[in-house]
Amino acid sequence: MATRLQRLPTISPARRLAWRAGAILAALLVTTLFLAASGRDPRLLADLVVRSTVGSRFGLEDLALFMTPLMLTGAAVTITSRIGIWNIGAEGQVYAGSIGAAAIGLFLPGPAIVILPLMALAGILCGMGWILIPTLARAYAGVNEIITTLLLNFVAALLTSYLAVGPWHDRVTGALASTGRLPVQIPEFWGAVHWGFPLALAIVLALALLMARTGWGYQVTISGANDQAARYAGIPVRARIIAVMLASGGLAALAGVFELAGTVHRLQGGLANNFGYFGIVVAVLARGSCLNVLPAALLMAFILDSGIVLQTQQLTASTVLAITGLVLFLIALGDELAHYRPVAPRAEPTP
Repeated sequence: MATRLQRLPTISPARRLAWRAGAILAALLVTTLFLAASGRDPRLLADLVVRSTVGSRFGLEDLALFMTPLMLTGAAVTITSRIGIWNIGAEGQVYAGSIGAAAIGLFLPGPAIVILPLMALAGILCGMGWILIPTLARAYAGVNEIITTLLLNFVAALLTSYLAVGPWHDRVTGALASTGRLPVQIPEFWGAVHWGFPLALAIVLALALLMARTGWGYQVTISGANDQAARYAGIPVRARIIAVMLASGGLAALAGVFELAGTVHRLQGGLANNFGYFGIVVAVLARGSCLNVLPAALLMAFILDSGIVLQTQQLTASTVLAITGLVLFLIALGDELAHYRPVAPRAEPTP
């Protein structure tokens, strides 16, 4: 008799971690075979990736700079998933946050200790404003937030490009694709790593504590698990949806503020660098846990950094993207397969 498979509703973190490790090893094996078939030496490339990412101070700095926006956009998508909503518009909210911060940084003179908090506040408010219409449409009319938040990404990207090449363009150097350099920036504390990194880390840890240890976090989780039961228990589900979506927009926008004031230092097209979309991947890997956002963001940062290293070895961007997609696909597949276990078939009763 054939062995049956039983799906487990919940699994231990150790089981999920083991399956993810196996998925990563499988992805590395497939990638090794692919590179060897193309005439490249996988060992040399692997050594180069390790030395250029975790094997040098410069590589570690790059990892931290990649992690900073990924932690915030990953947390932004994660908290909405806890209430049964998917914010696909983190990319647009990153742009909105950078626009709000640039408006303060470029046109409001003052000392950095005053301007930087104002930039963060303006950016967060712009991110909340950008997600406000999808929020109200979802809360009051049941409009699918996936569509509305996604479409606003393109509007935000075009608006950023328009401002950078139009009314806010750099009139000093004549650069046509960006604004002038911001007169203030987030201070650096370790090489190129700015204080946005520990702030993002602290924010994600605070969110994890909020979601796991407070009544508000419990209400959000219950509202996402069963909204009818939550309403019956007296939980204001609509208010929780609005609060979570606005907080999500603010978090993604803060990632834009940190990118603008800490890394890029000027508003320009492509500033979001797909961090909003990668934040969705981080949230999927985190599986609803804000605490898991941290290792998921680290893994995503390592993959992105490794991709840049591989491109320096004449590997095309499409090849790097395919390798990235393979790794993430196998991890997602491993997460699903971890829920299944073989069950011995029942013996047929003898007549």
